[in-house]
Amino acid sequence: MEQLSLAVVVVASLGWAYLIFLHWFFWRADQRLDAEPANVKEWPQVVAIIPARDEANCIGSALRSHAASDYRGRFSVILVDDHSVDGTAQVAEAIAADSSRPITITNAPPLEPGWTGKLSALQHGLRVAEVQAPEAHYVLLTDADIVHAPDTLSRLVSKAEQDRLALVSLMARLDSRGWWGGLLIPAFVFFFQKLYPFRAVNDQRSSIAAAAGGCVLVDRFSLGEAGGLQAIHDRLIDDCALAHRLKTVPDSRKIWLGISCGEVVSLRDNRDLNSISGMVTRTAFSQLGHSWWRLLGTVMGMVVLYLAAPLAVIAAPIHQAPDVAMLGAGAWAASAIAYWPTLSVYDKHPLSALALPVAAGLYTLMTVKSALQYRYGRGNVWKGRSYEANIPQS
Repeated sequence: MEQLSLAVVVVASLGWAYLIFLHWFFWRADQRLDAEPANVKEWPQVVAIIPARDEANCIGSALRSHAASDYRGRFSVILVDDHSVDGTAQVAEAIAADSSRPITITNAPPLEPGWTGKLSALQHGLRVAEVQAPEAHYVLLTDADIVHAPDTLSRLVSKAEQDRLALVSLMARLDSRGWWGGLLIPAFVFFFQKLYPFRAVNDQRSSIAAAAGGCVLVDRFSLGEAGGLQAIHDRLIDDCALAHRLKTVPDSRKIWLGISCGEVVSLRDNRDLNSISGMVTRTAFSQLGHSWWRLLGTVMGMVVLYLAAPLAVIAAPIHQAPDVAMLGAGAWAASAIAYWPTLSVYDKHPLSALALPVAAGLYTLMTVKSALQYRYGRGNVWKGRSYEANIPQS
């Protein structure tokens, strides 16, 4: 038994050595927008498209943030009300009436078979933009619960223009208030960076592609060349699918993904465990391609990488194997050190890095729950719509 325990913590130690030194230094959380936008000779026209379904509680703040943008070029907003029943459109209309920026509210058409609700709404928004902003060079795809700082759009466009990018995306700062939010939200961001190392996404030599759907600035011509939203109309994880399409199909395009330090902020309340669990279970098994073998590999990997080391330390009085405990302590410390830069983005105490194994265990359970929901026909349900029957995943 001691030999098995030693082997497991050795594997965990080697795993963290690989992640820290050989996995694109993802843990540094250092892919950030420049603090000040570069000088752009002529600021191109931008149109923002916001899909909204029952977002009356936050759409006002989101629209007001766009109205307050200091962008020096032409900038307009199209809100696509996706059959809301809570008065989302009425709130938006009141904001639009007092806005110095053009804000159009339009109703989404009935959902076509095979399309996800969000992508269908965005597609309708693009059609409206063809009429209202035909000369817009960039399209800002953003969510109804995302608030933008006044200079965010300028910095996004500056980055795109300076580096000639097809896509610029920022992972919004998520709500990490409360016990559950503080434990799980920074860990969620950390795991996302591990799955899609931002440095790899931003390196044209790498095939890894990702984006964060809450804030995506995309070059309109590049989007059309890549087949538009029609090419990804059935994808639940649409942001990463779009980034992959732009980076690899049909021609290689440069994209960039960074982490927000306040440029974009999500208003979604994450203080309740069910809120976070619902976010994860909705797409976790889809992320694994609905593969039970991948699920098994993921669970085993999470147990070895995140749980074996702290268990070896905690159980030291029982197994009385100093070498196992020391290796476990080293691997646990390595995970905490790697986690700290992400925690610092969220202004958390350094000692909370030691709780990463707890968060990892909970996310593992959520992933298993996602698979079970899929197995029993209750997966991929979002705001009253279920996509399980007709949405293939890549």
